[in-house]
Amino acid sequence: MLKEVSYVPPKVWTWEVDNGGEWASVNRPISGPTHDKELSRGKHPLQLYSLATPNGQKVTIMLEELLELGESGAEYDAFLIRIGKGEQFSSGFVELNPNSKIPALLDTETGTRVFESGAILLYLAEKFGHFLPKDLATRTEALNWLFWLQGSAPYLGGGFGHFYAYAPEKMEYPIDRFTMEAKRQMDVLDKRLTENRYLAGDEYTIADIVTWPWYGNLVLGNLYDAGEFLDVESYTNLRRWAEEILSRPAVQRGRMVNKTSGALSEQLHERHDASDFELRTQDKLEQASDD
Repeated sequence: MLKEVSYVPPKVWTWEVDNGGEWASVNRPISGPTHDKELSRGKHPLQLYSLATPNGQKVTIMLEELLELGESGAEYDAFLIRIGKGEQFSSGFVELNPNSKIPALLDTETGTRVFESGAILLYLAEKFGHFLPKDLATRTEALNWLFWLQGSAPYLGGGFGHFYAYAPEKMEYPIDRFTMEAKRQMDVLDKRLTENRYLAGDEYTIADIVTWPWYGNLVLGNLYDAGEFLDVESYTNLRRWAEEILSRPAVQRGRMVNKTSGALSEQLHERHDASDFELRTQDKLEQASDD
C-alpha cells in the first residue's frame, strides 16, 4: 500500500527562511557575502580559516603531520570560523572561498588561495613532498581514494547525518536510504582494508588523512551518536585502521584545532603556536579567567 503523500512540490520553489531545521538561520539559496569583515592574519606562512568538522579536521591533521616531519614551512595560524553564526559569509572569507565553505587556506608565501579540503591536502602534499607517493601506480591509487572520499562523504554528512541527526523531524525514507548508502560505503572501505594496511597500500597517504575524519570517526562511534544504529563494530578492518590512525600524535593534535564541542581539554579554538596545545585549550583558558 502506498503511503499518503504529504508534500507536493510547487511549480516553482520559493525560499522559506524558517524551513530548514538547525541550519535555517544560515542556509540560503544564493552566494556571496552577507556582511563586510576582513579575515584576521597571523604570523605564519599558512593561514587557515576553519572549524573542526570532519572536513576541517582533514587539513589540521595534514598540517600537524607535516610539522611532525620537521617541515617548518607548514607552520600555520588556524582561525575559528563559526559556521552556525554565518561567519563563512563575511566578505573576507568569500574572497578566499566564493563557495563559503570551510576549510579555506591562504599561502602567504605565494599568495595562493586554496579551497575545498581535498584540494588543500593535494596542494600541501605537492608543496612539501609528503604523503603522496612518487610511484605513478601508488600515487594513482592514493588519488583514487582521495576522490572517492570527496564524492562519498556528502552522502554520509549531507545525507545520513542530516536526516538522522539534524532534520526537524525523523523521516523513515531518507534515513533508510542514506543508512543503506553509509553502510555500503563502510563495507567498501572494510573490504579494501582486509589486505591493505592503508587505503593506497602499505603507505600512509593523503587518502587516509582525508578519509579518517569522516569514516574513522564514524566507525569509532564518534559521529551523529549513530554507532549502535549502524552496527559499526562489525566493520573490523575499518576499525583496526581507524584506531591505528587515531593513535598518531599528529592526528590527536589536529582533531583538537578549531574544535568548539566536547571536553574542554580537547578544544583548541585557535592555533597559532605549537605550545597552544599545552597552554591554550579551553579548560586552561577558563581556569585562568576564574583565577
